[in-house]
Amino acid sequence: MKIIFAGTPEFAATALAAVIAAGHEVVAVLTQPDRPAGRGLQLQESPVKRLARANHIPVLQPQSLHLQSKDLNRLEEAKHTLAALDRMDFEVMVVVAYGLILPEALLQLSKRSGRRGCFNIHASLLPRWRGAAPIQRAIEAGDTKTGVAIMEMEPGLDTGPVLIDEAIWIANNETAQSLHDRLAYLGGELIVKALKL
Repeated sequence: MKIIFAGTPEFAATALAAVIAAGHEVVAVLTQPDRPAGRGLQLQESPVKRLARANHIPVLQPQSLHLQSKDLNRLEEAKHTLAALDRMDFEVMVVVAYGLILPEALLQLSKRSGRRGCFNIHASLLPRWRGAAPIQRAIEAGDTKTGVAIMEMEPGLDTGPVLIDEAIWIANNETAQSLHDRLAYLGGELIVKALKL
C-alpha cells in the first residue's frame, strides 16, 4: 500500500519502522522541522526524519499546514505543501505524534480519488485520554490498563471512529518510558493490522 506518514518523535519512528518492515511503500514523510537541541543547540533531525532518510523516503518539514495563517510565508508554505501532498500517489495517510494539528483541508485531500483517509495511532484506549500526553496521564491517574487505538481521523481532537484497539496492563512499577516503549511497539503492530482492513 502507498502511504504518506506523518510523525516526529521516537514513538512515531517505531510505527514507521513497522510499516516499512511490512512492505508498504512510504511515498513521503511529514515531520516537524529540525530543532536546536543539546548543549551546543545544534539543529537535530527528528527520529522519524532520520529513519526516512536512511530508507531514502522524501521528507517534508513545513512550519505549518494551516491555510488561515496570518504569516504570509507560512501561508505560502502550507499551500505549497498541501498541493504537493495532493499530487502524490498514495492510498492512506498514517499519523502518529506529528506535533501539529492537521487542518481539515488535509483530512479532505486524504479522502479524494478513492484514498482511505488519515489513520491515527493514539496511545490510549479512546475515548479515555484524548489529546496530548496520554501515557503520562494514564500513569498519573493510576490507571491499571491502557492501550493503543487506531482511529480514522476527523476534524475533532481524537474523535474519529476506532478501527482497531488493544489493551495492555500497566505494571505497578511502570515508568512513563517503559510504558511508552511497549505502546510504541504495539502501535506499530496495530497499524500494520489496520492497513489490512
